Amino acid sequence: MKNRPIHGAGLGFRRELIEALKAGVPEHIDFFEVAPENWADMGGRSARDLRYFTERHPFVCHGLSLSLGGPAPLDTHLLRRIRAFMDMHQITLFTEHLSWCADDHHLYELLPIPFSEKAIRWTVDRIRQTQDLLGCRIGIENASYYIAPPGAEMSETDFIREVLTRADCGLHLDVNNIYVNSRNFGFDAHDFLTALPLERTYYIHVAGHYTEPDGFLIDTHGNTVNDPVWTLLETAYAHIGKPVPTCLERDFNLPPLPVLADEVQHIATLQAKALSARREVACCTPRSTTASAALD
Repeated sequence: MKNRPIHGAGLGFRRELIEALKAGVPEHIDFFEVAPENWADMGGRSARDLRYFTERHPFVCHGLSLSLGGPAPLDTHLLRRIRAFMDMHQITLFTEHLSWCADDHHLYELLPIPFSEKAIRWTVDRIRQTQDLLGCRIGIENASYYIAPPGAEMSETDFIREVLTRADCGLHLDVNNIYVNSRNFGFDAHDFLTALPLERTYYIHVAGHYTEPDGFLIDTHGNTVNDPVWTLLETAYAHIGKPVPTCLERDFNLPPLPVLADEVQHIATLQAKALSARREVACCTPRSTTASAALD
């Protein structure tokens, strides 16, 4: 399993799903995602259950609490735990949020980083440290937020591009986060998406959200994915030029596994459509050095 590339459509690994998954993993689920903070150093039955699946299926680690943009010192102890966890389970891909969530204690909320040159330098240094300690490039996720960060000196997309370029890391694209922020702050989700450095996309999240009575959206990961988010995912594949490993996030209010499998299958369907379109372009485009390079 070591160094096996992640591909296709995946599902967040939840304890509530373990028994159903043991009875049979639906065919369209190509990998699972796990939060290492919730599983590292775990013993007993939970550890055995996780090992059962990591021995049989590829896994991705998605971090929740590194606070890459936060003021507190980078948690190198946590990073060493994560690296040991990844080595134990032969996991090769790690992603985290472009946000902050801790100062002298954990705040249990992902907060936006000011879009400033100073914040870029600070965050880039911490991402580089993270990559050095983990021994791999990581993916950084565009985050949802509910207050506009103060002190903005540039657009969010320019900020993300600068961070990823200077840190030499990948983009973990979350299309639901884009949609939620676009509705709450009144910008065009498609324009935001296409302004991102999509050529750096390592990995994608898709999820559902909750709509408050006043129309404000909350990124809960507790509902089915809605049509505008599916459309944004399809647009992302078209602009990236290929299907990218994509995980369905569902953190609570879990339906039966077959219902989740249907949503994962929809991801797979959109990926197959994107791959078919790419092949059609390749067949219809005259062969040249430039065209060949664009499709590789």
